[in-house]
Amino acid sequence: MTKEIVKTDVLVVGAGDSGMMAAAAAREAGAKVILIEKENKIGLMRLSNAAINSNAQKRAGVSINKSELVEYLASFAQHNVDQKLLNIWADNSSETVNWVEDNILRPNGAHMRSEPDAMVTSPIYKGFPTENDSTIDDKSYVSYGAWFQEWLINHNIDLRFNTKLVKLIKEENTVTGAIVETNNESYQITATKGVILCTGGYSANKELLKKWNPEALMKNVYNDSPRNNGSGITAALKVGALRDQEPAECIFDRGLVPIGTKTDEMFYQTETYENWLWIGSYPFLKVNLRGQRFTNESVPYQFISNAAAKEPGYLYAMIWDSNYANQLEKFHMLGCAKFGFPGYMPSKQAFINDTNQYLKKGLIVKADTIAELAKKLYLPEEALLKTVKKQNQNYIDHIDHEFGKEFYRMSPINQKPYYGCILGGRILGTLDGLRVNEKMEVLDTNYNPINHLFTAGNDSGGFFWGSYPDRVPGLASSHAQTFGRLAGKYAAKN
Repeated sequence: MTKEIVKTDVLVVGAGDSGMMAAAAAREAGAKVILIEKENKIGLMRLSNAAINSNAQKRAGVSINKSELVEYLASFAQHNVDQKLLNIWADNSSETVNWVEDNILRPNGAHMRSEPDAMVTSPIYKGFPTENDSTIDDKSYVSYGAWFQEWLINHNIDLRFNTKLVKLIKEENTVTGAIVETNNESYQITATKGVILCTGGYSANKELLKKWNPEALMKNVYNDSPRNNGSGITAALKVGALRDQEPAECIFDRGLVPIGTKTDEMFYQTETYENWLWIGSYPFLKVNLRGQRFTNESVPYQFISNAAAKEPGYLYAMIWDSNYANQLEKFHMLGCAKFGFPGYMPSKQAFINDTNQYLKKGLIVKADTIAELAKKLYLPEEALLKTVKKQNQNYIDHIDHEFGKEFYRMSPINQKPYYGCILGGRILGTLDGLRVNEKMEVLDTNYNPINHLFTAGNDSGGFFWGSYPDRVPGLASSHAQTFGRLAGKYAAKN
């Protein structure tokens, strides 16, 4: 039973990348805005955002061919996407990044830094220098979520925490508001111009994963987005919305698990990235649970999890030797896996410290022989010895005879002690969502817009398919913020 009715122009559901930006854009366009968030704080504002031709990129002399990038993204998804949406992102991404720099960062002594490095030698997995990083000193990241929240408050946006969406209100073909709940009491918010859903996908909802993406529950042993329970998507479906029919997700290959873990017994929800191994994304030797190499370790993060899903048990082991820290920089990783800024591991010692903490926890083991290491990892001894021998011969030959890994990303295993661990996927978020048109309006099952219902971020679909293209650094957060900004503008025009 509702206790009151609150009126506004625009209601935004979810205070993450897309929701914060949607609220700001709608307010700038003159609309009265209520922003609700079911948790007691805003979501994580991502520190790297992709763009084409941002001010930071202009200052750095970075140039990106829009047509080439858009076609790369479409081809990466085998064209199971709406390429019009890709073009809209490309045309509006720089404005969004510039807005954050001008309105959120610079008033607080920070700015955007363009990351010009996207060198990947494989033509199949070409990289693009799309990354823009929030920084003060050009040596480290700076978080700007608190500054963004302050901007919202200073611009009279009604930000309501501990307030969750119960259901949308629809009259004929127009969404007029929503029933929300706080402190176990519900009330109605009437939105005369529109409701914007920005609740972040459904990666925390095991029932929805079983229904829409069951493979994700086998690939992943961690969910790093425990807020994302699918409430926005399911609310829209109840008023006739159309949803992507094929799954998409962003998976990181950094999920350390206890030796002997089975994937169907573990789906741990964490907001603190617990047991996150930074070198897990590095192209060291990776073998299945039978001690056999199964893929090229130099592929994008998620591809390892995809390949492991075709192996017994879904999990896999990573093997490396005591010289590992001296090899990290030459691997030339991109995005958040990069050695040094703009990566999160600024030095060789940082990687060593990260590895050592998991040695102490028993999630990484070490041994003076490969045979001993195999026993500690519950891997077949003879198979692992054979695999390591092949690995070392490939390095001597300067050719990966099995899977074609680039030589600069190859490494021998010949200096004891030897290290090993068991890894699985970490799902950062689902990327399949509600179908939208070019105005971020949610479509119904006849592909017509539902009036006054908008969506952005991981609630919106048609942009990703299958795996996340990590060689376009910052794309997920940029997609969220750019489409959030557009949704806010369009809703305010109603």
